[in-house]
Amino acid sequence: MNPTPPRVRVVLLTQVIGPLDYRLPDGMVAKPGTVVMVPLGPRKLPGVVWDEDIFDDEPVEAKKLRAVLEIVECPPIGPGLRKLVDWVADYYLTQHAAVLRMVLASSAAFTTSGTITEYRRTNVEPARLTPQRAAALDALEDAQGLVRELAAEAGVSDNIIRGLIKAGAFEPVTISVDTPFLEPQPDFANPVLNEAQQAAADTMTLAVRDGGFSTFVLDGVTGSGKTETYFEAVAAALRLNKQVLVLLPEIALTQPFLKRFEERFGVEPATWHSNMRSTQRRRVWRAIADGTAKVVVGARSALFLPFANPGLIIVDEAHETSFKQEDGVRYHARDVAVMRGRFEGFPVILASATPALETRHMVTIGRYRGLEIPSRFGAAKMPEIKAIDLTLDAPERQHWIAPTLLKALEERLERGEQSLLFLNRRGFAPLTLCRTCGHRFQCPNCTSWMVEHRLVRRLACHHCGHVMPPPEECPECGESDTLVACGPGVERISDEVNRLLPQARTIIATSDTLWSPEKAAEFVARVENKSVDIIIGTQLVTKGYHFPELTLVGVIDADLGLEGGDLRAAERTFQQIAQAAGRAGRGEKPGEVFIQTRNPGHPVIAALVAGDRDAFYDAETEQRKSAGAPPFGRFAAIIISSEDEREAIEAARAVGGAAPQTEGMYVYGPAPAPLAMLRGRYRQRLLVHAQRSVEMQAIIRQWLGGLQFPRSVRVGVDVDPYSFL
Repeated sequence: MNPTPPRVRVVLLTQVIGPLDYRLPDGMVAKPGTVVMVPLGPRKLPGVVWDEDIFDDEPVEAKKLRAVLEIVECPPIGPGLRKLVDWVADYYLTQHAAVLRMVLASSAAFTTSGTITEYRRTNVEPARLTPQRAAALDALEDAQGLVRELAAEAGVSDNIIRGLIKAGAFEPVTISVDTPFLEPQPDFANPVLNEAQQAAADTMTLAVRDGGFSTFVLDGVTGSGKTETYFEAVAAALRLNKQVLVLLPEIALTQPFLKRFEERFGVEPATWHSNMRSTQRRRVWRAIADGTAKVVVGARSALFLPFANPGLIIVDEAHETSFKQEDGVRYHARDVAVMRGRFEGFPVILASATPALETRHMVTIGRYRGLEIPSRFGAAKMPEIKAIDLTLDAPERQHWIAPTLLKALEERLERGEQSLLFLNRRGFAPLTLCRTCGHRFQCPNCTSWMVEHRLVRRLACHHCGHVMPPPEECPECGESDTLVACGPGVERISDEVNRLLPQARTIIATSDTLWSPEKAAEFVARVENKSVDIIIGTQLVTKGYHFPELTLVGVIDADLGLEGGDLRAAERTFQQIAQAAGRAGRGEKPGEVFIQTRNPGHPVIAALVAGDRDAFYDAETEQRKSAGAPPFGRFAAIIISSEDEREAIEAARAVGGAAPQTEGMYVYGPAPAPLAMLRGRYRQRLLVHAQRSVEMQAIIRQWLGGLQFPRSVRVGVDVDPYSFL
């Protein structure tokens, strides 16, 4: 009798189908974590051999099993990272395949080492210059990459790029996929720390040397030198030949950080973010997988990279809401970082001047260990903060800078100092309407207004990316010269500054202008060279930047973030304004902050002016506790969408009608989402509110698992939601 051939459970990189059983051919050994190619119908797909005991379905009969085709020459996915994938899939109610696609995010996982050919611009002008070729050459002046990458960047077809290559306008460049990274030197430039910094650094470095899981909250005021402090923990990990991951909330923050890292450790770290070319991603992915990339600085997706020998994760600006992914796998990088440290047995550091309320609670109950740096480094002092009551000190009509703030700007200009005006609203104006008939310009794909961007002459939707040129006449009534901008964005504030202070040199700092590390580096250089007097920026410029000559911060509209019913509105507003205020007075010169508001008595504004952070957090904590809101209770959102509105409503009613009756759990809805249409899909929402003792995920999984929906309906779950749109 023939022995039963060995079987393996494989998670495929497709969300259409769950894990499948395959048999191993004679002589093939594939342990859990091995990357393999397997057949699925007529196709050949990649997958990963997984631990069978985590799936509760029945195994397929041996005689029905198809054979694994081959083992991919790729480092295996280790047990700690597999546990993380299991946990993320279970906690955030998503599929293993969706999480695993982030682990194998680069084609490097499926290619052998060697070289690859990219193309870069030459000085040759092609004899035949079509409009598409001309547009491509203009867009790709300094670009280098694969054919498909160049085509995507220029917005043309691959054939246009191939034609330009044939004409000599681009030349081939051979790139090594496996060029090694230089190793950071832990003792390249040892810093001088003050007493509080040194105490925090000693605690963290001891934890790194001892090994094992622990979570630290490095809570230091803005300008206190948190980065230099946690760099000592990085140095300790490097001395042990361990790998380190530093997560930053924004790509644009990368460049200033890289400069500080190089000054401390002698070389730049490896980086990981969405703007990288595929060849760069291949190189970084393989260097992480083989352990030669010692320090990686990245966006939230870097959490799922296959580190060979991880020893430390640092989440910088850990309070930032951008660490919560809102599409695809809806995970929070701060919490996933802590779980990765737990599964693989190393410390995690959460650094912030304004820690999230949930993080502070974990310190209070003893799950995390708090480390405080209560004052700024050196001679720098915290800025003085004052509220401007706009009901008493109002700007002129159609202006947004109060006389008191304008006077302070003038004084800084006279003294040769720099200022920052903060308004968390991109573009020129959030709404454009016709003054004749009242028509408002709305996105055709979303329930949102089109935002005017006057610098590039377009109306844009900030939710789906739809753009259109501003029309010459109203599409509703046909009148011309009747369109009017309502409300201010940063571009409009910039215009106001240029009118009132024509001698001032201004710069706008938003994700529209600082969309890459290179653009951010250019911005930093201009400010540091004192070729900028006034920065007008969104939240992008409120974190990570250190400009010693910046002594004034003006918050244009402090009430903006307090509007609406967002659970975290007060906390988020407090954090944003505190971070913005923290840009002032970071050098030897004293700083001053003016907060423009129509409600100076609001608890958020009062706490900021009084400098009483603890009082604000204590009051906010009590409110959350009485409401059973996080961290004292749990929320989950169920989002149902379809291109057919009636279909979405019917599916949502079916979900609501099947809601389980569970003690300690309440289901609200369904109701149209605040963004009732997004990217052309109608949206309905239900909100689940549960006590912490309730096994909410298991209940939701069973609840939704028993329902059938049309193929055109999507049902998503957002556990611990941050956005309620």
